[in-house]
Amino acid sequence: MKAKILETINRIEAPDAAAMDVALSRQAALAKPPGSLGGLEDISVRMAGITGSLFNEINRSCVAVFCADNGVAEEGVSSAPQSVTMAQTVNFARRLTGVGVLAESFGSDLLIVDMGVKHPIPAELYDKVPLWNTRRIIDRKSRPGTDNIAKGPAMSREEALRCIEVGIEMADAVKNAGYDILGIGEMGIGNTTTSAAVLSAITGEGSDATCGKGGGINDKSFVRKKEIIDEVSADWRAKGGLLAVLEEARDQGGSPIDDMVGILASMGGFDICAMVGAFIGAAANKIPVVIDGYISVVAALAAYVIAPKSIGYMFASHKSWEKGYELAVEALGLKPFLELGMRLGEGSGCPIAFQVIKGACDVMRNMATFEEAEINDDYLDEIRKGDCF
Repeated sequence: MKAKILETINRIEAPDAAAMDVALSRQAALAKPPGSLGGLEDISVRMAGITGSLFNEINRSCVAVFCADNGVAEEGVSSAPQSVTMAQTVNFARRLTGVGVLAESFGSDLLIVDMGVKHPIPAELYDKVPLWNTRRIIDRKSRPGTDNIAKGPAMSREEALRCIEVGIEMADAVKNAGYDILGIGEMGIGNTTTSAAVLSAITGEGSDATCGKGGGINDKSFVRKKEIIDEVSADWRAKGGLLAVLEEARDQGGSPIDDMVGILASMGGFDICAMVGAFIGAAANKIPVVIDGYISVVAALAAYVIAPKSIGYMFASHKSWEKGYELAVEALGLKPFLELGMRLGEGSGCPIAFQVIKGACDVMRNMATFEEAEINDDYLDEIRKGDCF
């Protein structure tokens, strides 16, 4: 199974530097004060690097929502019962959830994937073919939830690899269906615990830095949640975290793939593993891919560890309220362009972010240059020298 992942990683190319240079030159020529569209300018330049084209359009968008339960929920680390994972997975298909309503509002599709939902889903809602019917649920269930990470590994390495491959499969399906952009979301009771554990293992930080209250829990549950995170990530934290280990071993070979897969198998979730694969697959297919909130950004960081070039295709949508988000997004070197106090997950930030990225592309394509607008831009010469803002 690892061969498919390696093949996908090897297909990832760095963004087109020449196209980005052309885009920067056009941004400088557009009829506006230099840099006055801020992050929209950066987005349009990055999009040029991803596609190799100066002018881009976002007409078809899709959010992939990976759903799975987590055995650690039996430790009382979540306020909601695991039946909610099943109910919301069904409601994604009905477009009754936060991401479902936002996707409908902005004209995005959903790709709903059952990676390991514990409670039974009505058989008539299942499909085997990705994007054959976007109101069905794709059946890629590994088993009904992971094992409890407080008692042992969440899953086997083989299961982790298989879930990563499912994520790659979904990214391939999105590419083949002709979508212009992909967002990555999730649903799974207990997955803020698994995500925090993975983040602690990657960064070396303890639960004080990586763990929040998720969907809301009492103080007793919060203490237990932090205990579990610190216990399962202790060995990696003692080494300073995977990122520090890789930095030290940069010139000595080693395998970040094996280490990262080991962490995911030990303390991750079926949903997170599939999300990792989707980020990698999007990059291999040259699809811009949008990070949602906390679980999504941890999966993006894990994908970056496995496939560093994948970072060139990622956009951070919104700043999650969840503790640990900033740690992960800073490790990626990305900056979210929305701050709405959101902490829902599901991929709910992605349909909004798609519209921001679409706007950035439309400005690049449709805004007049000074020459086209018949404006003499000599008055900007002093500003272009710098120190005027």
